[in-house]
Amino acid sequence: MVRKEVSVYLFVGQDVPSKDKIIHKIKEESLPANLEDFNFDRLYASDLTLKELQEKLLCLPVHSKKRVIIINNAQKLSADIKKFISAYVRKPQAQIILILDMDKAEPDDGFVNSIVSYATTYRKEEVRLDTFSLFRQIELKKPGSSLRMLHQLLEKGERPERILGGLRYAWESRSPDPLETRKRLRLLLLCDIDIKTGRLRPDFALEKLVINLCCLKNP
Repeated sequence: MVRKEVSVYLFVGQDVPSKDKIIHKIKEESLPANLEDFNFDRLYASDLTLKELQEKLLCLPVHSKKRVIIINNAQKLSADIKKFISAYVRKPQAQIILILDMDKAEPDDGFVNSIVSYATTYRKEEVRLDTFSLFRQIELKKPGSSLRMLHQLLEKGERPERILGGLRYAWESRSPDPLETRKRLRLLLLCDIDIKTGRLRPDFALEKLVINLCCLKNP
């Protein structure tokens, strides 16, 4: 099987495990040791202009098959550069390895979401402990992490009705599929009934809800 060459890497989070080792390995495998200075650029998002980035991407490697460009603090890139990169990653130049290094990103960051499908991604973020984060884990069909987050919310003192209300709001405002939304809201209603009638303990009812939501098949 032919190994597909990677042209774009994305690091999200300050404490991505072995980030420095991974970047060092990329450079070691891609650049001749004695010519690294000619084929490696480290750029900083806060000072970077679109014209400068475009010029760097057009530079040809010097006695090497590859050039490596790393952009630090990529979460601070200007809107026009983010738009350009979102389009660039769909058809990157074969001789360029572009590394985007971000200290942090919100779960619904549009820029990150536009490039993750086209990049090799390494992520290490602090997950916010709130109902929206629980919603995200359920949407990703991860029952284990969803249950852990649910228990953390309950241990923090979050009330069951607030968890149900937050999930209801998330699906009503973010789900584009009415049928899918109705299925989920029906499960939320059944959970609410289980709690209010005393049929199940609130934590058991919520655990049942989370598992059912994670296992619910998309239309």
